[in-house]
Amino acid sequence: MNKLVEWKNRLKKEHMLSVIVGLFAIAVILGFTVFIKQKEYKQAAENSYNMAFYELVDYVQNVETYLAKSLISTTPEHGAETLTSLWREANLAQAYLARLPIESQELENTEKFLNQVSDYSYSLSRKNIYDESLTEDDLNNLKELHGYSVELENTLNQLSEDLNSGRFSWKELTDKGTVAFAQQVDNVSKESFSNLEENFHEYSGLIYDGAFSEHLTSSEKRGLTGDDIEEDEAKKKVEEILSGKDVQEFSSLGLSENATIPVYDFSVKTNNEENINVAISKKGGHLVYMNSNREVSAEIISQEEANEKGKEYLNNIGFPNMKETYYLKQEGIVTINYASTQNNVIMYPDLIKVKVALDDGEILGVETSGYLNNHQERNIDNVKITLDEAKKNLNKEIQIESEGLAVIPTEWQSEILCYEFKGKIDDQEFLVYINAENAREEDILIIKDTPNGTLTM
Repeated sequence: MNKLVEWKNRLKKEHMLSVIVGLFAIAVILGFTVFIKQKEYKQAAENSYNMAFYELVDYVQNVETYLAKSLISTTPEHGAETLTSLWREANLAQAYLARLPIESQELENTEKFLNQVSDYSYSLSRKNIYDESLTEDDLNNLKELHGYSVELENTLNQLSEDLNSGRFSWKELTDKGTVAFAQQVDNVSKESFSNLEENFHEYSGLIYDGAFSEHLTSSEKRGLTGDDIEEDEAKKKVEEILSGKDVQEFSSLGLSENATIPVYDFSVKTNNEENINVAISKKGGHLVYMNSNREVSAEIISQEEANEKGKEYLNNIGFPNMKETYYLKQEGIVTINYASTQNNVIMYPDLIKVKVALDDGEILGVETSGYLNNHQERNIDNVKITLDEAKKNLNKEIQIESEGLAVIPTEWQSEILCYEFKGKIDDQEFLVYINAENAREEDILIIKDTPNGTLTM
């Protein structure tokens, strides 16, 4: 009898132990699940804050650009367009600023500044829409706002650098709040500002294709001349283009029929382990794209020599009368934008990009789709105002450095013949385009000279 009771007690203990072990296992699993969920939630929140911050940086950059343009514009029509864009970008910057998990005096001042820019640009755009020119006080106010926007842009770029390098996180700022953010702003040095400004231009350059590079993708393909060719003919074109290369493998990748410009694609490997991709148009057998992966370890030739190398190459493969416009240098390679010319008039829709190696001047890449989409003989006889008449519509403070005629594309699928004026105000370079037919101010571009190239915005 005692053994039976003992056996029952042992069973109860074992059952209780099993229950405890089971509950403990469940608790561990639940705890781990909660931990994973919390970690995922924190990561999602961090990603959301990162996205909001980088959008804020972009929109503040746009605010600075439009404020700079508003100082140059002299006609109500173009001024209204610029100020309306400024109003929109300032509003979007405010929206992303509100998503950041910080409450501080710095952010309150930033919000106040963006709100002032938004309200003021909206009121001035209304004046322009009703054909009223901006007063001297209006321009002085815009100039002051532009100065603040440059300071804000620099500070945000410093914070962006700190965020990328891990010197602070949104969790840290959320936990520490005002003090951490204020210290972060106060610790920004002048040297950091200088470095960040350089980094900012380099970042802009990574996605930069040059002035008017968002050219028309014409359904007519005006520059795509000639009859259709077969793949064997396209292969011969590639062999001609790469005639100086020690080719090891030559692969035909077939016809890309659904591309904007139907092309035959080829992949080439040299004995020097260089991989080269080439695309030849089905219509006319034009070079559409060529790119080599060769690394460049030294910069020996000058920018002027690279410009001439690219121009000579384009002339040899059937693209004559090209003029270099803007360029970007990265890792020993310079990418140069060339535009066609007609009687010394620059045709900005007809753009070709050329990559030149700065160690020996070899052409490492070409992209001709802008030219093939748009190139044609233009009527450039519809000049109805003189150069001097066009100058009357420029801001009186501009110091003109160069002038001439140019055809520029518009967002309305058309082109305009303009007088192009390159000038400077307070060490800031601009390009101003005045319609050669009616003297209207058509566009303003800001020139950014960086260590890696000349960019426009």
